[in-house]
Amino acid sequence: MRIIIIGAGITGLCAAYYLQKAGHEIIILDKSDLKDGCSYGNAGMITPSHIIPLASPGIVAKGIRWMFNSESPFYIKPRMDLDLLTWAWKFYRSANEENVRRSMKLILDYNMMSKGLYQQMAEEESFEFSFKEKGILMLYKTAKAEEEELEVAEQAKQFEMVTKRLTAAEVQAMEPNNRLDIRGGIHYPSDAHLSPDLLMSGLKKVLVERGAIIQHGVEVNNFISEKGKITGLSSNKGIYHADQYILAGGSWTPQLGKGLGVQLSLQGGKGYSFTIKDLKNNLNYPSILTEAKVAVTPMGNNLRFGGTMEIAGLDLSVNSKRVKGIVKSIPNYYPDYDFRQNLPQKVWSGLRPCTPDGLPYIGKAPKYDNVVVAAGHAMMGLSLGPATGKLVQELVDREKASLPMTLFDLSRFS
Repeated sequence: MRIIIIGAGITGLCAAYYLQKAGHEIIILDKSDLKDGCSYGNAGMITPSHIIPLASPGIVAKGIRWMFNSESPFYIKPRMDLDLLTWAWKFYRSANEENVRRSMKLILDYNMMSKGLYQQMAEEESFEFSFKEKGILMLYKTAKAEEEELEVAEQAKQFEMVTKRLTAAEVQAMEPNNRLDIRGGIHYPSDAHLSPDLLMSGLKKVLVERGAIIQHGVEVNNFISEKGKITGLSSNKGIYHADQYILAGGSWTPQLGKGLGVQLSLQGGKGYSFTIKDLKNNLNYPSILTEAKVAVTPMGNNLRFGGTMEIAGLDLSVNSKRVKGIVKSIPNYYPDYDFRQNLPQKVWSGLRPCTPDGLPYIGKAPKYDNVVVAAGHAMMGLSLGPATGKLVQELVDREKASLPMTLFDLSRFS
């Protein structure tokens, strides 16, 4: 079949990768210049350890406290917006033990499936994307954070996930070239990391070499329907026709969905990152600074720092106060990395598509059998990319799904 994929982020490229492997003709349309976006500037982590969904008990109260601090990890930009108010109410309703209980095993299996597909991609493909299976360190400075992380580790052990509690000295031994100022940490050896820039450029290269067409600067205006199927779409660059359509537009997917009668409750959660290049003494392991909610990832000779969750619509402008919050937190854990007197010149910002319950939307559009939606992966878009692409291929080809799909239903909040 001829398949049009709207969105050239990690979800769209991975869907293209597996659909192309299944023998389909692929056209990818994206409104950007394909040089940036959430799939490029993220922390590059593959995280089976992250089994707790974003909507969980205690997050609302913590978020309210953070909102009054301009440099905190979380912020909602006040605005009169019905979609935001509706999303916030649904998020509040989803932040409970039941949502966590029913989601944990699925999130773990989803991540493990994706990690396995990354392993296969690294073995089979010629392009290098710095895939490293060293695990991730969850670092903490306070007794309260330690208690919270140990509780999560215990929950992970219920699913037979390997975790290791480490003293400050044990973590320091893992990072002999850099000083640490921490209480301790948890090591999740099942996790991995990679270089997003190399992954995205490599995927685009192999897709094009195998016949895919990738076009940038294409803004979709409307869909053309006939007898219960979408037969084409109109854009600023003309009309395109295909047999199947995949909506993988990240935080812009709700706008695309409205033209198909698909109502998706979803908000863009803006994050920031910056990369320090050519470090002489780089870190050995990626880490998450738990109190600060900052991710730290070595990528070759470079080191990337990322964090914050700013619900501000589709605004991609850089809020310097949020960036300063990241910068100020780093030397509290890594005293040798103090950039407060020399703030990074280039700061990336991107929108993570967040659903009210922390699970993505993956499924066929209710009114049109030849349209599949895949969006809403929040901070785990890169981690879940290959698995999502495979699930999309299975939906298109009417194969048995590799995972239970009920919790991904598009209409679960309708």
